[in-house]
Amino acid sequence: MSWSTTIMSLSFASVTLALVSIAPAFAAPAGNLLKRAAIPSYALTYAPYTYLQSGEGWFPSDIATHVKHVSVENDFKNVSTSVTLQTLNNFDSSTYLTSYDNVENNPAWLTSTYGKPDSKGYSAAPATIIAVEKNGFVDVFYFYFYSYNHGSLVLGSRVDNHVGDWEHSMIRFSTTGVPQNVYYSAHSSGTAYTYSAVQKVGVRPVVYSAAGSHANYATAGTQKIYPIVGNIVTDTTDAGSYWDVAQNYRGYYYDIASKTFTSAGEVGVGGTEQTAEGVNWLSWLGMWGDEQYPDSDKRQSCALGVSVVDKQSPCEAPLLTRDQIDDLCHYQSGPTGPLDKNLGRTAVCQKEDNCTIKTKL
Repeated sequence: MSWSTTIMSLSFASVTLALVSIAPAFAAPAGNLLKRAAIPSYALTYAPYTYLQSGEGWFPSDIATHVKHVSVENDFKNVSTSVTLQTLNNFDSSTYLTSYDNVENNPAWLTSTYGKPDSKGYSAAPATIIAVEKNGFVDVFYFYFYSYNHGSLVLGSRVDNHVGDWEHSMIRFSTTGVPQNVYYSAHSSGTAYTYSAVQKVGVRPVVYSAAGSHANYATAGTQKIYPIVGNIVTDTTDAGSYWDVAQNYRGYYYDIASKTFTSAGEVGVGGTEQTAEGVNWLSWLGMWGDEQYPDSDKRQSCALGVSVVDKQSPCEAPLLTRDQIDDLCHYQSGPTGPLDKNLGRTAVCQKEDNCTIKTKL
């Protein structure tokens, strides 16, 4: 799913952001102006040095552009013909941001060539950086958004395509800003390492983003995802275009106790847009792409004849997990956003059970 430059000096406009959430769990505390000082300077000093794969065809996207090309649907029925980041959290978590266009026509906003980084690492598509202060450490999440996920080949079929794609890496710091661990998200899971173990450019951990799927890895090469019927489903990474997320981003803090986001500085296009956007969109738990097309849709096909809606398939148990069965269809549903990625985690891994922190690559 989705890599040492001089850090740009930061100047932040003074702005009050109002939280208008329909969900009580995300109501802002009384008197909260939803504005804080900038995210910690070390979050930028150590920001990931991200490489897109050299054959990448679906580039980083601006979420503000993405929402201009979608309607809101639930169970394939229209809920609203338009949506903005300011109104996003007014919609139920069961809704999907559904493309106006037929995705098979590969419209320009899906490929997002405007987001391809230039020779200095600048992408016109802002990253999203979220700092979370915890008991004895600070986790800084670097979220990468792409309007389209181009899936993997399984037995000659392209599977796991979907509109919308959120990936992230996370660096765990001591309260004094010393990096301890790095987490790389990949598909529905990920891998954690000690900071000393990973490859770096200067002090910045290298992140390799896989072609199409944008899953994050600590090494270049062929990445094994899972086995199926004598084959290995793989991702491919290499040192293609360099993406410096510190040059253009939206910055926030997330408070675990109150479950609220606050604006915390920004740079580039992300800074220009963030001023008016507020923070409500971060609390939305719906899906950032189309709902998985049914078998009756001529665009849909499922490897091995297994559909996500075929819950009792005899093929499921002996071969694959539920998530992997879902991935076997040509198109699947879009992903949820940053809030659903366990920002309050205690372990380094998103899935905290049996979290192993590797000490070497």
